[in-house]
Amino acid sequence: MPIGPVILFDDDYYMYVLQDRAFAEAWWEMPDEYVCGFDALARPLRMTGEPHQVTLELTGDEPAEADLRCLVTDHYQRFLHEQAPPQASDLAVFVAGLLVEGS
Repeated sequence: MPIGPVILFDDDYYMYVLQDRAFAEAWWEMPDEYVCGFDALARPLRMTGEPHQVTLELTGDEPAEADLRCLVTDHYQRFLHEQAPPQASDLAVFVAGLLVEGS
């Protein structure tokens, strides 16, 4: 089971940080717009389903922290020019520094 928050990237590599799996599945509309995602432990996620009925599941237990950090940094450089991504070396602190949608 993915641990929230979940960090999802769309087909433009825009990042969405959603409070948990249930919220993300209710919020995300089109599975074909999803490129990749991670849970709070940096474990990769897969999205399946139909429009307005998506499901998120772990692809394994192995974290991909370097990939997550790289994608977050890229998001900040492309879309949040005046802000810096979290700099924490601890993954939990890094993830906690991301702004959660709807909070």
